[in-house]
Formats: sequence, structure tokens, C-alpha cells
Amino acid sequence: MGKCGLFDLEKHFAFYGAYHSNPTNIAIHMMFVWPIFFAALLILYFTPSLLNLRFSLFGNDVDLLLNFGSLSALIYTLFYICLDAKAGSFAALHCSFCWVSSWLEFSLAWKAGQFIGHGVFEKGAPAFLDNLSLALIMAPLFVLLETLQAFLDYEPCPGFHENVQAKIKAEIND
Repeated sequence: MGKCGLFDLEKHFAFYGAYHSNPTNIAIHMMFVWPIFFAALLILYFTPSLLNLRFSLFGNDVDLLLNFGSLSALIYTLFYICLDAKAGSFAALHCSFCWVSSWLEFSLAWKAGQFIGHGVFEKGAPAFLDNLSLALIMAPLFVLLETLQAFLDYEPCPGFHENVQAKIKAEIND
């Protein structure tokens, strides 16, 4: 079951986990990462359409715009499913919900909470300062897997949590 390279979930989770060991900071991230993800998709929704697909659904014409928002949601969805089919599918539902929703407002407080969590509770910089792309891609799935592990004792594969904790410890000690 061991995946490597781009699809090495343990490696990605350990990298991100090394920046998130304080329980208060983890709680802050659990509350705010998905709203930030939603806000980013909402902003990207207003980018110009790359492709406009028109089709009929139950006798009504429907326009499906492919823009940077929908493209980003699709990429995240497929990547998460490739990393872990079960949690990735659940994350895909979250991504889809974020993509189709438009009723929440963007708030600077969501971002501020992330920096407070790192500065005050972790006593360190956020992960995106060391690896922006990996941090932005892994944050939503990391939060989801942390939640699934904490409340449902879910692991993508046997020994995942134990292996990741060892890698996080090594990452922190480097």
C-alpha cells in the first residue's frame, strides 16, 4: 500500500504535522482551514471562464463554467482521492461543497487565527513559509484526517498514525 513521491501521504502528513503539534493550534486549524479553502475557491470563482459547458438537466439548460475555481476544486479532489480513497472521497465532498456554495463571506479573521495559532501556540512559522505549494495543498486534507483520526480512530492504512508521529518527531528534531 506504500505510495511514494507525489502520492506519499505519510510523508506529506508528517511534513505538515511537524508544524502542528500544539492542540490549540490544531483546533484553530480545524475551525479555519476549510473556510479559508472555501474563500480561495470563492475568489477564484470570479476569474474568467476557461470553458463554458451547456447541457440540459431535467429539461432546463445548465451552464457549467470551467474557471480557476472549478479547476482548483477538481485538482484538489482528484489529488486527495489518489492519496487515500476513503478520506479523499470525504475531502472531495468538502471540496465540491465549497465549490458550489456561494453564501459565506470571506473574513480576514480566518487568516489571522492561523498566524496566532502558529506564533503563540506553536512558537514557530507556518508550514507555507518552507513549502508553500505542499502546505496549501495538504492543509485541508490534514485537518480532515486529524479530525477523522481523533473522533473515529480512522487511519488510511494500518500503522499510519504511528508512522507519521515518528516522522513528525524526526522532522521537528531536524
